[in-house]
Amino acid sequence: QPVEATDDAFWDQFWADTATSVQDVFALVPAAEIRAVREESPSNLATLCYKAVEKLVQGAESGCHTEKERQIVLNCCRLLTRILPYIFEDPDWRGFFWSTVPGAGRGGGDEDDENARPLAESLLLAVADLLFCPDFTVQSHRRSTVDTAEDIHSIDSCEYIWEAGVGFAHSPQPNYIHDLNRTELLKLLLTCFSEAMYLPPSSDSSNTNPWVQFFCSTENRHALPLFTSLLNVVCAYDPVGYGIPYNHLLFSDYREPLVEEAAQVLIVTLDYDSSTSSSPTVDGTTTGTAMDDVDPPGPDNLFVNYLSRIHREEDFQFILKGVARLLSNPLVQTYLPNSAKKIQFHQELLVLFWKLCDFNKKFLFFVLKSSDVLDILVPILYFLNDARADQSRVGLMHIGVFILLLLSGERNFGVRLNKPYSVRVPMDIPVFTGTHADLLIIVFHKIITSGHQRLQPLFDCLLTIVVNVSPYLKSLSMVAANKLLHLLEAFSTTWFLFSAVQNHHLVFFLLEVFNNIIQYQFDGNSNLVYAVIRKRNVFHQLANLPTDSQSIQKGLQRKKKTPEPISRTNSQDGVSMEGSRPAAPAEPGTLKTSLVATPGIDKLTEKSQVSEDGTMRSLEPESSQPPPEGNLPSAVSDGEPWSGEASHPRRDRRRLSSASSSGQWTPTPDWVMSWKSKLPLQTIMRLLQVLVPQVEKICIDKGLTDESEILKFLQHGTLVGLLPVPHPILIRKYQANSGTAMWFRTYMWGVIYLRNVDPPIWYDTDVKLFEIQRV
Repeated sequence: QPVEATDDAFWDQFWADTATSVQDVFALVPAAEIRAVREESPSNLATLCYKAVEKLVQGAESGCHTEKERQIVLNCCRLLTRILPYIFEDPDWRGFFWSTVPGAGRGGGDEDDENARPLAESLLLAVADLLFCPDFTVQSHRRSTVDTAEDIHSIDSCEYIWEAGVGFAHSPQPNYIHDLNRTELLKLLLTCFSEAMYLPPSSDSSNTNPWVQFFCSTENRHALPLFTSLLNVVCAYDPVGYGIPYNHLLFSDYREPLVEEAAQVLIVTLDYDSSTSSSPTVDGTTTGTAMDDVDPPGPDNLFVNYLSRIHREEDFQFILKGVARLLSNPLVQTYLPNSAKKIQFHQELLVLFWKLCDFNKKFLFFVLKSSDVLDILVPILYFLNDARADQSRVGLMHIGVFILLLLSGERNFGVRLNKPYSVRVPMDIPVFTGTHADLLIIVFHKIITSGHQRLQPLFDCLLTIVVNVSPYLKSLSMVAANKLLHLLEAFSTTWFLFSAVQNHHLVFFLLEVFNNIIQYQFDGNSNLVYAVIRKRNVFHQLANLPTDSQSIQKGLQRKKKTPEPISRTNSQDGVSMEGSRPAAPAEPGTLKTSLVATPGIDKLTEKSQVSEDGTMRSLEPESSQPPPEGNLPSAVSDGEPWSGEASHPRRDRRRLSSASSSGQWTPTPDWVMSWKSKLPLQTIMRLLQVLVPQVEKICIDKGLTDESEILKFLQHGTLVGLLPVPHPILIRKYQANSGTAMWFRTYMWGVIYLRNVDPPIWYDTDVKLFEIQRV
């Protein structure tokens, strides 16, 4: 039966109960009942939502001074968290919270301005007020409680920021009751924002989430202190608990649920497509000072705006140290098993780190300015290596690779990689002695040769990263040099080259790596030069690649016999590191969420040329009409995987690749010729021509089979004046685009969906942004 909104006795029973938890509310209010009320007595559901919001608004107005009021607020909060997903899953209800409730003015008078507010806005503003409510979610600053209850409207919430850090020096006394209350309110906030899960992924990533848009606007007077509180709570968190082993078993950590919730709310509020932003720049470098403009520069999402305007060195240091500490937490191997607490929210942290680098270029440069960037790199390589065989963690693999792609666009990253790698995190990789660059190459080799087949779209990205850093690598270890040559061997077999339209790009990338190192870092890289000489037949085979139809067919026949994409056989893997576990596939039954496809590497990046003085200038993309073949600048046609397609106007190019997806595409002699003629082999062939006879002579003269003598010879040799003129260094820098913005949205919400299991907020509701699949 419809129940009158005025029947307080009926409605109060939903929130008057004292001892409930959010889990109780989920148990007492089953999904079937919510859906039944929605279909059969919609007016009751509407009244329930409206009444619950009204209670929150009243709590925010009064300041929640009594235990009873706080209990009512928490129960309404839990109830709304339970019900909202069922409102969102029904398109007819989705607009409900954005409508104004007729006659909903307190006291029924229409002169009150507040009446005009949609329910969603009242709800969001009440939650924001409640998050800075003295004695409920923040420490009260008043000494005595007699009659001096702080008026919630007169308090300056910037004095109540939850944790010291960015823009706030005072660290309040920890209070676990406040932490619990904040966590419940943030859970409700996250549920409000989750309407995005019920809309299918669209190519138009600019459709903003109205809940986030309003909450992060100037309408929310707590936007700045809340943004700062969330960021500081995450970055200041120390899960290891001040060095006492096993202490997480002795007392419950009330901070961790808050930190997780804060990280999730933060990344959702920062879901913003910077490629479509019409703002001057997102990195805060606008003309004029930010403060005297009436309209603040940058996006009108204040959270994105504040994030892009952080600029103090000590703030950057605090953020970077915090993120690095949390990311390396799963790697902390102590002598006492289980003595340190393992955090589970590394995926949210990676998204947050991505947003920081993408929206705040000053932060990105700060990260790369010192070797602290390696404290981010090593955990990322650890996650990539650990997750490589697990199909439920393909999203984690992508975000790790995206971050490294973004970093690799900056020269400093390549330079930093030369630092010796001495930390011995147990990883399932061959033992080696060398630098962080060696570690990166060895892990990438492992991903390509023994990762899940779903990772194939990432191969382009992985090799682009290696190309970007290659001109700066001073000396590769023998292990890493052999891995690079093993990849070239695998990718240059005829069946691999002929079996898909874009496979030859991988060979171009690898040749570009060798060319960069030989031309710019020959002196320290005798290991790589030696490996190239030993595997010289691979380069000769490439130069003599057959292009007639018969050979192409024969090459493809070979594929049918060897279904494995890349053989492990001739990669001398050696012993894995002590204490490491092999990368395991997903447990059967593991839930995972689907992801949208990522843009190809040519959409993900734009090419920049590094000039003599180290500055970069962007190369104009061939957007309008590719130049006729004859006019391609030699540098571009030399080391360029994409220029192989410049001969087809855009239209044909699309036809070529679309055909391959439907299985119709077949390689032709013309097609093979079109890219074979551009293989950048000149430098390597010249090197072999000069060095092979000399090395062979040493071996014959000294009867040598020992490689150390040869390496010594190569170390002191020089090719000055013998190689072709060095090509300009080309860097492919990540560029923001709507395709990756949409990918991040689906990935982020998929992570949040799967991580919120207690209570299971969205479980079994009709989510549209992704599919939930079982392994």
